Amino acid sequence: MHPVSSLHERAVSSRVLIAAELQELLDPDPVPGYDVEWLPSDAPTPAGDYVAIVPLLTRWIGGTEQKNLPDLKIVANCAVGVDNVDLVAAEMRGVIVTNTPDVLTDATADLTWALILAVARRLKEGERLIAEGKWTGFHPALLLGLELRDKTLGIVGAGRIGQAVGRRAVGFGMRLLYTARGTRREFEDQTGARRVDLVRLLEASDVVTLHVPSTPETKGLMNRERFTVMKEGALFVNTARGDIVREPALLEALASGRLAGAGLDVFAEEPRVNPELVAHPRAVVLPHLGSATGHTRRAMAELAVKNVRAVLAEEPPLTPAYR
Repeated sequence: MHPVSSLHERAVSSRVLIAAELQELLDPDPVPGYDVEWLPSDAPTPAGDYVAIVPLLTRWIGGTEQKNLPDLKIVANCAVGVDNVDLVAAEMRGVIVTNTPDVLTDATADLTWALILAVARRLKEGERLIAEGKWTGFHPALLLGLELRDKTLGIVGAGRIGQAVGRRAVGFGMRLLYTARGTRREFEDQTGARRVDLVRLLEASDVVTLHVPSTPETKGLMNRERFTVMKEGALFVNTARGDIVREPALLEALASGRLAGAGLDVFAEEPRVNPELVAHPRAVVLPHLGSATGHTRRAMAELAVKNVRAVLAEEPPLTPAYR
C-alpha cells in the first residue's frame, strides 16, 4: 500500500482501476495515496469498492458496471469519445465522466492526411505490385491517382480534429467545405472554408473525411443513400468512429466505382474488420492508429489520470464530458 497522500483524508484501502495497457505510459504511482489495480482489456470489469476507473474506449461502462461499483466517483475515459460509457446512468448515479480532448487533435489530423494521400496516390496497390513481384518497370499510365490541388475537401464535422485536417489542406491547395452545428468563423477566415449541408458537401467534394462523434444521430450516417449522392470517383476517409459507416454500403460504392478509394482507421465491429475491406485494392485499412504517437498516447493517459486525481481531491475535473 502507498502512504497516505495530501490528496485526500481517506484510508489507503481506496482503490482505482486503470487499463493495464496504459501502465508503460504512466508514472509508477499515478494516483498517490490510492491502490492502483491494472485491468487488462480482456478481463471483465470487476465489482468492488473502486472509486475511479480509467478505461480504454473498448471497455463498456454501462449501468450494470456502474451499479457494481457503488463507490465510483469518476470514469476517466482515455479517449476523446465517450460512446463506451452510459452517460445517462453516470449522471443518475452522480458519476463524473471525463475524456481527453485536444491532446490527440494533431496526431489524428496527421493520420487522416496519411490516409488521404495513401488513397489518392494508390499506395496500397503500388506496394502490392512490388510485393507480389508483378512490377515490370516504369509506365506512364501506371496507377494514376488523384492530384489534390484545386480539388474540394469535404469535412463532415468541423470540431477540433476536423478543423486541424482542414488547416492542413490549405498547403495542398484544396478548397474546403464543412458541416457543423454552427458557423466556424475563425476557421473560415483561416482557410476560406464554407459551411454547407451534408448533401451539398457530398455532392461537391472530391475527398470526404468524417470527424463526428458516435451518437444515436450519427450511427449509420454514411449509408447507401448518402454514398450514392457522392461525386463519381470521390475518395472517402474515416478516422472518427466505425459505426458511423454502413460497411456493406461502402463496399457497394467501391464496387460500382462511385468511390475511387477509401481510407479507414475505424470499423463497425473492432477489432474484427470485414475481410472484403481488407482485400479490396482501393481500401487502405489501419488498426485504429489515429492517436498512435508516443507523445500523444502518453498525454492522453496523463490527462485521464489528472482528471482522477482532481476528482478524488474534490476538485473540478479538467475535461468533463458533460456539464
